[in-house]
Amino acid sequence: MKAGVHPEFKQTVITCACGAEYEVKSTREDLRVEVCSACHPFYTGKRQRTSSGGRIERFRRKYGYTESTEEEEAE
Repeated sequence: MKAGVHPEFKQTVITCACGAEYEVKSTREDLRVEVCSACHPFYTGKRQRTSSGGRIERFRRKYGYTESTEEEEAE
């Protein structure tokens, strides 16, 4: 590596909004992040899953069709 061309690689601390701190090596000093692996919903298991349903369920919700309406039409 050429001298004076590359940035200095130093020990730094990454601080999350939840208070977790990680020591890593970086070219920047004292990084702050909003989400880390300790508080991210995907990693903590608190992820909320939305059931959007299929095409038929979305059509029925959009146009107000219910099971009772379909049964009345069949008779």
